[in-house]
Amino acid sequence: MTATTDHHAEKSTAELVRDLTEQVKHLARTEATLAVRELKGKAKHAGVGAAIAGAGGLFAFYGGAVLVAAAVLVLALVLPAWAAALIVAGALFVVAGVAVLVARRPLRQSAPMPSPALEHAKEDIQAVKHDIQATKEAHR
Repeated sequence: MTATTDHHAEKSTAELVRDLTEQVKHLARTEATLAVRELKGKAKHAGVGAAIAGAGGLFAFYGGAVLVAAAVLVLALVLPAWAAALIVAGALFVVAGVAVLVARRPLRQSAPMPSPALEHAKEDIQAVKHDIQATKEAHR
């Protein structure tokens, strides 16, 4: 055996627990950093989706204001004014619905939980539990 291996074999339980605590702290910091990076990326996707949805809403609003004024007047020449207004409003709602459907995809890509970081953290916890169990059994 080498001197390094002898030193590891001679470590007390308290030293092993202290080493394990330091390693777990380091691991937790690393996983937290990874989770923050993932959340920033997902927030960017959510921002893009929200911007598209906002743009769709804005165009629906402006389109409604202009088209209601123009289309209702045009249709009112051949239909009663109330029927013309209902037809134009229905068309505006269809356009707004399409914009919302287009915005759904980017918004769905921004799930709230950082799944890869969460999976890594679960794996790390299982590895630490396994190491603790192995250390307990080795000191019996």
